[in-house]
Amino acid sequence: MKDYDILMVGVGGQGTVLSSDIVCEVALAGGSDVKKSEIHGMAQRGGSVVSHVRIGKRVSSPVLPLKGADIILSFEDMEFLRYPEYVNDETVLILNRYKIYPPSVASGDENYPESQVADLKDRFSTVFEMDAMEMAQKIGNPKVAGMVLLGKLASLLHYEQEVWKEVVSKKVPPKTVELNLKAFDAGFGS
Repeated sequence: MKDYDILMVGVGGQGTVLSSDIVCEVALAGGSDVKKSEIHGMAQRGGSVVSHVRIGKRVSSPVLPLKGADIILSFEDMEFLRYPEYVNDETVLILNRYKIYPPSVASGDENYPESQVADLKDRFSTVFEMDAMEMAQKIGNPKVAGMVLLGKLASLLHYEQEVWKEVVSKKVPPKTVELNLKAFDAGFGS
């Protein structure tokens, strides 16, 4: 059984918490032990959200060790910049190129940190970049961008795709199941 330490970071409303819940349920269904912790203090107001997900045969702590991330999934282009202490030489980055401008950037007081994003990306062993928002819009609704990203994450883990789909179908509102599964498939196949 493969162990995974996954850091999922985003902005409130992007589906970071729902996605991490789905990862945990899939891992449990696959017979793994799972621990999760999250911080989302101001998330409903567009603040930062971070979920630590640890999967293994037996997991004792819900918090990733420093330099311990196998995968960082960034739901927004610069959110991963907040957590460089979890990156090691083997860490994989799944990066949504969609940008959400914080108030200081939107007001013109500061610039979006394009150069820092480029610099930190170089520290990852592998980077999967995608515009999940654009992919979700093509599917029919930008609200499923998080599910596109979850599909990409699922393609890197060893759990069966059908188990992912069963859990997604249980966790999203019934009237959105078909749309969310299309988004998941789009990310999985990207």
